[in-house]
Amino acid sequence: MDFNLTQYGIDVKEILRNSSVPVLYEIGLRYEKGTAISDTGALLVYSGEKTGRSPKDKRIVRHPDSENNLDWGKINIELDEHTYKVNHERAIDYLNTRERLFVVDAFAGWDEKYRLKVRIVCHRAYHALFMQNMLIMPTEEELENFGTPDYVIFNGGGFPANRYTSEMTSKTSVDVNLEEKEIVILGTEYAGEMKKGIFSIMNYLMPLQDVLPMHCSANVGDEGDVSVLFGLSGTGKTTLSADPKRKLIGDDEHCWTDTGVFNIEGGCYAKAIDLSAENEPDIYNAIRYGTVLENVIYDPETRKVDYTDTSITQNTRASYPLNFIDNVQIPSIAGHANHVIFLTCDAFGVLPPICQLTPEQASYHFISGYTAKVAGTEMGVTEPQATFSACFGAAFMMWHPNRYAELLADKIKKHNAKAWLVNTGWTGGAHGVGSRIKLKYTRAIIDAIHNGDLEGVETRTDPNFGFEIPLSCPGVPSEILIPKDSWQDKDAFDTTKEKLVGLFQDNFKSFEASVNSEIVAAGPKAHKLA
Repeated sequence: MDFNLTQYGIDVKEILRNSSVPVLYEIGLRYEKGTAISDTGALLVYSGEKTGRSPKDKRIVRHPDSENNLDWGKINIELDEHTYKVNHERAIDYLNTRERLFVVDAFAGWDEKYRLKVRIVCHRAYHALFMQNMLIMPTEEELENFGTPDYVIFNGGGFPANRYTSEMTSKTSVDVNLEEKEIVILGTEYAGEMKKGIFSIMNYLMPLQDVLPMHCSANVGDEGDVSVLFGLSGTGKTTLSADPKRKLIGDDEHCWTDTGVFNIEGGCYAKAIDLSAENEPDIYNAIRYGTVLENVIYDPETRKVDYTDTSITQNTRASYPLNFIDNVQIPSIAGHANHVIFLTCDAFGVLPPICQLTPEQASYHFISGYTAKVAGTEMGVTEPQATFSACFGAAFMMWHPNRYAELLADKIKKHNAKAWLVNTGWTGGAHGVGSRIKLKYTRAIIDAIHNGDLEGVETRTDPNFGFEIPLSCPGVPSEILIPKDSWQDKDAFDTTKEKLVGLFQDNFKSFEASVNSEIVAAGPKAHKLA
């Protein structure tokens, strides 16, 4: 049966719906500039001018039905319905000028009770293959009975928004309309906007059903024990969840319901910077025929990719289906989380490699969403830069962070989960003096959590943060477990720690009025450095 999009005002004749991988390869190679095949068979693509998300250009249509639920501000920026209609029409007009369009009809969410039927309408084979990797693809029977989608993404990213249109700040605009159940993309061909647009929708819908949406990875052990790992970019969320001893549930987006944890996605979107077979074998081996490799540099003759070359962007990425990972849980559903692990890359070198949190401390650190990035050199800045992103994914959170924190605290208490803070950053000093904690030590820490090796070991209470630091951990040198012990300059440690405590406190001020007093009290104190 012929498939058409006339109900959306689109009358393009050639529409490819849920196309096969070879068809998408052929069209991409033939018509999309710069597209090639790597020596391992992955599709090499360029996203154009935008090589990452444009969070400042994301807009939410303000509507009486949803406006009181949304945390309006710098992240959830409002858009009026008229301007949305202008951008919607602009996207439709552009899509109508294309020789062919691609449609991906698929699911978001492995738990059928909560899954969304999503339709992607796009103009690049690269975008179609990317979303077929990232969503849960229907069977032939499911596709035949797909019916009306719950949400539609109109990706007109090859055409700019009009900067002179009301409330537009650039030629890029990603507009979410909760009432029309649509997302419109203009002025960016970065595929991650579609993936994160769906995640934003789930972040809005799930709390309405007392389900916690989480920007985290997750895996499950042989005994059915589940771990969820939160962390901002560069902290090890994807790397550490791909564990040969455990089955991967997913690397980025999950929900925690009254029956357990489920993955929202059907694939993984891994950072490819410095990727190696030695450090990340699961991800490295997943880059093959059917994988999309974004914005990487490769040898034009051999088509071998240089993962260390970031001359296009530091945000090089690989998108592949979940089943490209050998040790994976499909369907991607498991029981309740036993361990909630917050990953941070502390470039200040102050936080311990591992500590245990109370439920209140877990809520505090969840709302804080801390990591610290290595300083750039452009402006002469030489010290680390602290980054706080509420719920370890503020850009995608629609409600006030406290809504998600309350859900998390409730799940942790109800299911007796243990909460941990794991620092994958620096030891022996801040960046420039100390060194990055070795990946093998972090893996040993994660193993110890899963094996129960930290239960009953002697701990020390940090006098400022209040969390419990284990004094021994199998496979990890004891001298790095207490951060101050690893610093040669103890006074410098005290000064740096005092600064970090202040950064935490300053960041949390904006949340204090809306957050439970017990959570506020669980934050770090500036007294008595040790």
